[in-house]
Amino acid sequence: MDKVRATAAEAVADIPAGASLAVGGFGLSGVPNVLIQALYDAGPGDLSVVSNNCGVDGGGLGILLAAGRIVRVTGSYVGENKEFARQYLGGELEVELVPQGTLAERLRAGGAGIPAFFTPAGVGTQVADGGLPWRYAADGSVAVPSPAKEVRTFDGQEYVMERGIRTDFALVRAWKGDRHGNLVFRRSARNFNPLSAMAGRITIAEVEELVEPGTLDPDAVHVPGVFVQRVVELTPEQAADKAIERRMISAPPARGTVRS
Repeated sequence: MDKVRATAAEAVADIPAGASLAVGGFGLSGVPNVLIQALYDAGPGDLSVVSNNCGVDGGGLGILLAAGRIVRVTGSYVGENKEFARQYLGGELEVELVPQGTLAERLRAGGAGIPAFFTPAGVGTQVADGGLPWRYAADGSVAVPSPAKEVRTFDGQEYVMERGIRTDFALVRAWKGDRHGNLVFRRSARNFNPLSAMAGRITIAEVEELVEPGTLDPDAVHVPGVFVQRVVELTPEQAADKAIERRMISAPPARGTVRS
């Protein structure tokens, strides 16, 4: 029952080239940076990644992308990653862009054993009709378009069928975790992490605080240990290392003024 691994390198050592990965995080929040760095150091390539976005230049999944280790991304947006945009538009990277809510539900469905579901999101667009550019050719033409999806009518409304997502591995970051793999996420870092944890056949979690079994309130657990196979405890320095994607500050009001 003890799922703790001594190091991140040990936890990701058997991830092979060509593996598919579900990776938690949203922007720079809740990103399993230590596991991603360990995977980079291990060296596998030809990876297919399912994540809301693909990190930023020099951070998160961006380090795998810049090294040419990722061949396909299923996500919601390009974000602040200029290298992601360059590779996609240059025909070096296959990208399946998915409506954000649909991506979340595809991950949840995969983890729950649901092979497919119907949603109104995307009906009447290329999401359902096909033709979205998954991969560009060098001359800018579409080399691989998205296929058309099944559309059905329920109670007079059209819905498009979306497939659940299952991946070989999942990498997530949690606030707290115990030795049995039960995980708790904190605030915005909860984002895609629980869904990614469910979708992976082998889920690896880096946790900021490792506690003993029985310590966590069962009602507070976001992902039960049945979904998690490996746990890595972060050092205090690793746990505290949290970047800000775009720092936004404002000057304090002048003395004697009142903000409306």
